[in-house]
Amino acid sequence: MRKFLLSVSLLTLSVCGFIGCSQQREWSREQRQALRQMLRDYRQMVYLENLTEAEYMLFADEVAAEIEQDYPIYTSFIELPAVNDTVQVYVVTTIVEQLNADARNMRHLFPYNSLVENSVLPSGLDRAQQYAFYRCLARKVNNTYPTVGSFVDAMLADTTAVNTISQLQQQCAADLFGWQVDIVEIVESN
Repeated sequence: MRKFLLSVSLLTLSVCGFIGCSQQREWSREQRQALRQMLRDYRQMVYLENLTEAEYMLFADEVAAEIEQDYPIYTSFIELPAVNDTVQVYVVTTIVEQLNADARNMRHLFPYNSLVENSVLPSGLDRAQQYAFYRCLARKVNNTYPTVGSFVDAMLADTTAVNTISQLQQQCAADLFGWQVDIVEIVESN
C-alpha cells in the first residue's frame, strides 16, 4: 500500500511538474485582457495621449510583456498590495526608456500642433524641420537634465521645469527658424 501511495504521489508530482498543477505559469487570454484594460486607464497621460492607436498598441505590448516576464504567475501579480502603482511604475519606466531611445519621441510630450498653438513654432513645418526641432530640443534637455528620469520627474512636479522647457523650445525655434517668441515666465502664487 505504501509503495502504491508513493508511486501515485511521485506520478502526481511529475505530471504537475509538466503541466503546472500548483500554479499557472502562463497568463491566460482573459488575464492579458485584464492587464490591457488596466493599461487603457493610462491612455490619458501626456506622452500616451499623443500616440496613434497603433503606436499605443505597441507601447501597451511592451509594458505588458515586461510585466508578464517579471510576474510569470498572474495571481502573484494581481494580488500585489499596490498593483495599480506597480503598473504605473512600468508605464512611466517605459516612457522614460522610449524618450531616452529616440529624440523623435519628444513629439509625444510636446506635439507640433500644440507648439504652433502656443506660438513656439511656425505652422507649415515639414517633417524634416519638425525632426530637427525635436532633435535640438532633446539635445538641450539632455544638457539641462542629467538623466531622462530627472527630466520626467521635473516635468511632473515642478513649474520651474515648465519655464525651463519653454525656454529650451524657444531657443531651438530661434536657432533653427529665426522664430522669436517673448518668454513669459510662470510664477507660482502662494
